[in-house]
This record gives sequence, C-alpha cells and structure tokens, in this order.
Amino acid sequence: MNIPNFITLGRIVLVPLVVWAIAASQMTVAFFLFAAAGLSDAVDGFLAKRFNMTTELGALLDPIADKALLVSIYVALGITGAVPRWLVILVVSRDFMIVGAMIVSWILDNPMPVKPLMASKLNTVAQVSFAGLVLAALGFKFNASPYDVILMAAVTILTLWSVVLYFIAWVRHIGTTEAM
Repeated sequence: MNIPNFITLGRIVLVPLVVWAIAASQMTVAFFLFAAAGLSDAVDGFLAKRFNMTTELGALLDPIADKALLVSIYVALGITGAVPRWLVILVVSRDFMIVGAMIVSWILDNPMPVKPLMASKLNTVAQVSFAGLVLAALGFKFNASPYDVILMAAVTILTLWSVVLYFIAWVRHIGTTEAM
C-alpha cells in the first residue's frame, strides 16, 4: 500500500456517496463528489508515474475504481431519468461484455492481456464528460443543450466502436493462440 493506492481506495469509497447524492436529488453535491473523484484519479496517476510508485495492486484497483464510479453514476442517472435508459444499458453492457470475454479467455486457459485500446480511452473521456455535464447542468440548473446531445452521441458511437474493436481483438487472440 502506498499513497496512490490509498487515493484510489478513497475514490472507491466516493462511489456510494455519489450514488446517494444522485438518489437524494443533491446534484450539486454529486457533481462536486464526481469532480473530486476525477481529481483523485489524476493525482494518483501522477504520483504513481512521477515517483515510480506503481504497484500491481494499483494497476488492479485503478480501473476497478474508474468503472465502479462510471457504471454507478450512469445507473443512478438512468434510474432518475436524467439520462436515457438505453444509453445506460449500452454503457453497462459494454463493460459486462469486456469482462465476460476476459473471463471466457481465462476459463479457456488462454488469458488475454489487459491493455486499453485508444477507442476505450476516448470512450472513457466521453463518458466522464457527459456524466459531468449532466451532473453540472442538474446541480447548477442550466441548459446544457446542444452539448449534452453532442456528448451523448459521442458516448454512443465510441461505446459501440470500442465494443467492436475489443470483440475483434478477442476473436483474434482466441483464434491465434488456439491454432498454435
């Protein structure tokens, strides 16, 4: 355990607090908690890389914290009707498909290396931006149009694009190593 790992654990602790704030219609609080989580992600990443504090635990916890936060926020915003439910289903299903493919690879004794694609990184930026904009618009009561529609379209396209690319990579991985 080191400082970046503690910061990452703090981000995980923020997940239920953000969900509570959304469920309680405390959108300004939810926005600031979400912003704090985003800042903590940047800080733990900077510290880990800059001061050579990367650990296996951190490499495991960081994506878990990120996914837990994003999936939870999208589900909570979907339940409240702040974002379309079809988008929530798309975002959550993508993550389940990727995890499912990794589990199948592992069961087949052919684990796939975990490395995010550029499409996935862009997708994460779009998802974070859209969630942040929705929370800010609700918390500070302003009209986010047309930026909300643009970001929602970006989330949709990038989510679908990353699913296709991950599926292709998974099929290639399974096919090439079984042929050996």
